[in-house]
Amino acid sequence: MGFVKKALKGAVVAKGIQVLSREAAKPENQRKARELLAKATKRR
Repeated sequence: MGFVKKALKGAVVAKGIQVLSREAAKPENQRKARELLAKATKRR
């Protein structure tokens, strides 16, 4: 049973990485990420 759980978790993580990489490639999300980073560095 442990093998099945590990395999399932691995598949979920792999799918999450796919979604993240697809979303990170979108220009509007890149702009939002840069703005967030600028805000975070500005506060320090």
